[in-house]
Amino acid sequence: MQNENNVNEMTAGGGVLVGPDLAVPSAEGRTAENVRGAFPWIPLARLGCFFGLLIGAMFVVNAMISTGLRRIKTSAFGAENLIMEGKVNADVVIAGSSRALAHYDPRTLASVTGKTAFNVGRNGAQTDMQIAFLNAYLEHNRMPGVVIFNLDAFSFVTSTHVFDSVEYMPYIQDPVLYNALKVINPNIWKSRYMPLYGYVVEDMNMTWIQGLKGFLGIYPKEDFYLGFNPRSKKWTNEFENLKESQPEGVSFEIEPAGIQDIQDLIQECQRSGIQLIFVYSPEYREMQSLTTNREEIFAKFREISARYDVPFWDYSDWRYAGNTEYFQNSQHLNAEGAAVFSDDVARRLKQFLQAPNSANVSSRGGEDGSRVATH
Repeated sequence: MQNENNVNEMTAGGGVLVGPDLAVPSAEGRTAENVRGAFPWIPLARLGCFFGLLIGAMFVVNAMISTGLRRIKTSAFGAENLIMEGKVNADVVIAGSSRALAHYDPRTLASVTGKTAFNVGRNGAQTDMQIAFLNAYLEHNRMPGVVIFNLDAFSFVTSTHVFDSVEYMPYIQDPVLYNALKVINPNIWKSRYMPLYGYVVEDMNMTWIQGLKGFLGIYPKEDFYLGFNPRSKKWTNEFENLKESQPEGVSFEIEPAGIQDIQDLIQECQRSGIQLIFVYSPEYREMQSLTTNREEIFAKFREISARYDVPFWDYSDWRYAGNTEYFQNSQHLNAEGAAVFSDDVARRLKQFLQAPNSANVSSRGGEDGSRVATH
């Protein structure tokens, strides 16, 4: 009787006793094993579903970030969104590097000339990327009457990488921008086709947070005015540190590809009927002597200007070029300096536009201390 009870206890859990201490799976257990044997791909399918859901979620989050950045109405992305949505359509467009971005106040130009104006300058951009973004502007907006293109000592140096590429991620599908980015960075395709790559791998500033905030309608503080980004910083000892670190001075290469970029810009403006004006905005006077090949660079500016009959307004001798009260550093004016310079340029531009023959104005120096190339 005791043995019989033991048998009953051992079989109660669904097993069948076959010999001492040996249980055989029940019918239900054998069925599960048979299913796994007949369909060995089920675990793989579950794994595939997991990764599929993960990738899908990544695409959704990427779309939320891009949408959020495109919704922003303030600061850098706000200005970019106006451009890419074709909502600017200014009469006068200012293009160039961060020096253009921080030196030209379109509000002043509009007030003095009576022409609408907008600034499309780009932080950290070389001439090739500056022109690429200008081309994107021209693709989406009405053609301006005038383009002021700010020149730099490094204007003939081409890009080795895309500075702060996340700025272009919301519009990475735009063919004009994408094709230009691809020339500089052939791997930019990863940011276009791989979700979150451009926001997580390529960006260390965590701009994706700003994108998610924008998706929820939370925008950054306004610090761009018709594309113009004034700098509030005052002069520091940064330039003294530069002089100590570069006792032999600095030089900038004149690359054939950089020259071609400038020539392509000229030809595009001429084809489109746009009056192009080259301007070298103020830089701190001591920096001019620190650039060892500055004369060679400016000789090339004047040569190209004369060959294509493009006015070249040189503010190297700006009346405040030696006054640090108007500069943030050796290359950039502060907000006070930008206000004075913008007024100078606006008055020169008004004079230029009102002249019966603009060449008469472009061959004279300015009362503000600027020099203009004679053709």
